[in-house]
Order: sequence, then C-alpha cells, then structure tokens
Amino acid sequence: MANSQIENVVIIGSGPAGFTAAIYAARANLKPVMFEGLQAGGVPGGQLMTTTEVENFPGFPEGITGPELMQQMKAQAERWGTECFTEDVIEVDFSQKPYIVRSTEREIKTHSIIISTGATAKRLGLPGEKVYWNNGISACAICDGASPLFTDEDLIVIGGGDSAAEEAVYLTKYGSRVHLLVRSDKMRASKAMQDRVLNNDKVTVHWHTEAINVFGENNRMSGIKVRNKETGAETDIAAKGLFYAIGHNPNTSLFQDKLELDRTGYIVVKPGTVETSIPGVYAAGDVQDREYRQAVTAAGTGCMAALSAERWLSEHNLITEYSQNSPEIVEAISEEVVRSSNKADTEATFDINATRHYGGYALRKLFHEGDRLLMVKYVSPTCGPCNTLKPMLDKVVDEYEGKIHFIEIDIVEDPEIAKMGQVIGTPTVQFFHNQDLVQEMKGIKQKSEYRQIIDSYLPTKVSS
Repeated sequence: MANSQIENVVIIGSGPAGFTAAIYAARANLKPVMFEGLQAGGVPGGQLMTTTEVENFPGFPEGITGPELMQQMKAQAERWGTECFTEDVIEVDFSQKPYIVRSTEREIKTHSIIISTGATAKRLGLPGEKVYWNNGISACAICDGASPLFTDEDLIVIGGGDSAAEEAVYLTKYGSRVHLLVRSDKMRASKAMQDRVLNNDKVTVHWHTEAINVFGENNRMSGIKVRNKETGAETDIAAKGLFYAIGHNPNTSLFQDKLELDRTGYIVVKPGTVETSIPGVYAAGDVQDREYRQAVTAAGTGCMAALSAERWLSEHNLITEYSQNSPEIVEAISEEVVRSSNKADTEATFDINATRHYGGYALRKLFHEGDRLLMVKYVSPTCGPCNTLKPMLDKVVDEYEGKIHFIEIDIVEDPEIAKMGQVIGTPTVQFFHNQDLVQEMKGIKQKSEYRQIIDSYLPTKVSS
C-alpha cells in the first residue's frame, strides 16, 4: 500500500532509542511514523522487552521492568502523535529524494530517517541447536522461564555479562538449580550482579566451561555436553532449559552497501553526532553504539537524532507541521496503558456465547462444549513480546466476533493448563478444532497469518 504523502521523519526500530526519538519528534509537531518491527531483528520494543528489573534508568527509584518501561515510552510517543506500525521494514531506498521506506504492508516516502534497529541476541550454533530451539533452548529467560515445563528443573545459562547474571538469578524463581557457564575464570558482569550470582545458593557457576552440544529425546532437550577449557574433559549436564546470554549483533543487514558500516556491522556516525553517511539519515541506540549499550545512552542518542532531524528539515525548508493529538485520543491511550488485567472467567461469569474468555475454567468448558474454532493465547506476566502481540491479536479477534472463541491463559496463574498444552515459551497461540490441536504458532506473527488459519476453519470465510 503506497502513501503519496511525504512524511517528515520515519523511525525504523523501537526500543528506548526509537521511542525517545519519536517523543521528541512528535512534540516538535513532526508527526513521526515508526516501524516497530515484528519478526526481524529481535523483539519489537528492543532488548528491554526481554529484561526483568531495570534499576538504573533515571526516575524509577524502585526500579521498573523492561516491558513496562517500553510500554510507557510507547504510550508517551503515541500520545503526542506518533503513528506506530508493528511491521518489518524490508527495503530502504536512499538513491532518490524523498527517501523510500518499504515494509511488509506499505510504502512510505520521507524526507528524513532515524534508524534504531538495535541488536539481536547471538546464538552459539551448537549441533543440536536447531532441533531444540524453542524446545528447551531460548534467548529470553523472562519470556520463557515461567513455563511450567521448567518448574523445579535444572536450567542452564551461558554467558558472563550482566544479562547472563540477571537471567541466572531470575530463573532461580522457577528452576531447582541454575547452572551458569562462564568461559574464563571471571565474569564480565558488574560487581553488584556478580555478588547476586555468587551469593545465591541455587546458582552453580561452572568456570572455564563451554557448551559443545545439546541432546534430548522426543524433540525435547534433556541436557548439554560441555568441555572444560583447561583440562579438555567433557561432561554432561542434565537440564530441561538452556538460555543464551552471550551478546548481540547489530541489526544492520537492511543497510548493507547503503550506509557506511564498520567491520563488525555497526553503523558509522560522525564523531559527537548521530549523523550517518547519508544526509538526513540518523542512527540511534545500540545499532551505532559498540561501547556503552545502555538504555539511558540509547535514549540520549534518540533525542539527538530527533533534534538533528528537525534541524536538518528546517534548514532545507522541508518541514510540514501537524497539530498535537486531541484530548480524546490522549485519554484513550492513557486508558489503554492503565487498564487492569482481565479477570478469569468463573462459573458465575462464563458466557458460552461470548467471543473473548480468560483462564482455565473457560478453556475447559469451551474445549468440551464450544462449537466454534478455539484460539488459545498463552502469556506470562513478564513477557514483553506478549504485550506487543496483544493489540495486534485483539484487532484480529475483533474481526471474527461471534465466529470464534478466543481464550487468554496466564501460564503462571494456570500452570497445569500450560503443562497440558506443552507450552514452553510465550507468547504461544494454539488453535483447536473439534477438540484437536490443528495449529500452534510461537512468538509474534503477522496478522495475516492468524487470519489465514482462522479462515481455513470457518464454514463461511470472513473478509479481512
């Protein structure tokens, strides 16, 4: 879908850099357009969507979870007029002006661009990694750690930095023991995070240790083979879950041969600025920061990018000013942010004619008595991607009002339901037809993929 209008600025990527840039650009009446991302480059909202407690971001003396912080930043950006699309950008064209940005669903012309695509968690590439990815192996402890299949089991974290230390401690809430594998004789984590690990009785640190393979049975991981780098001895560690925390790669494949990148793929910016090699194109956050890679520094460069874009647009007489959002829109967005979580259905509140349901009671009733396609979404309280998926899936479900049953299951509130469903990570969406599991989708997918499955099981297809 092409858009003939020329935008002031398009922001590619979200996270603290992208959302801060959006806030500043929107407050300057530029009405920025943001592509949050979907499946490419990690999780929409950035790495903080897979972070538990953020204790060093200014203004939150009691700390705040990463997903909550990103939700508030996004709400603030939208409040002032940012238009957000949860889509992947698949192409950029810097060869002509205005520049062109193409996503999976639309094409937009823009005078300036802010790139905040961040970085993606690295994988080890172990021999059994592809077999057991999402079947025991994960790069997001707070997304998947609450799965009942990991409860009271031995778990493994690989890495020696702050992320690894944080994930190891977090997983002790669920696992019986957490094994932390560190390649050398010391951790790179901060002293505070090291102390948390070393003082936790449920964490065992394996020094000079590297993973060399993953093994399991029936498509489920049951352990890993490790090697001691000093002695060369190889041993097995039995565990149901393996979590990677070994660093990140910048998400810059979209800009290969289009922008100047350094030897490791980071976008090169002019010293002391966020200016790239293309006029009117700016880079903010981890996509250009090899050294600090903190939420607050990412936010700072997002601010710099927005101010730089505004100045550049003004100097070239390209600005089109827009008015701020109406009070009604601001109020609606605020209500969405503070809306309390849905209460689970009970015998007294359950209505078999309703489309939306919550909790295990509704699932049991509808599984046996419902006559519609059953769509079950499994979430966990600390899952950042679950927050991203919610508004997308809500729109899809609205289109099929009265034609399907949709149930949301919190795997912490209903662990037995999640265990019966063999749910390992969140978000997971399962489809049941005539009491048979006919489809399972893990992670975040495009709305069209959910529609396609629903349509294939409806007696009469509904136009989307």
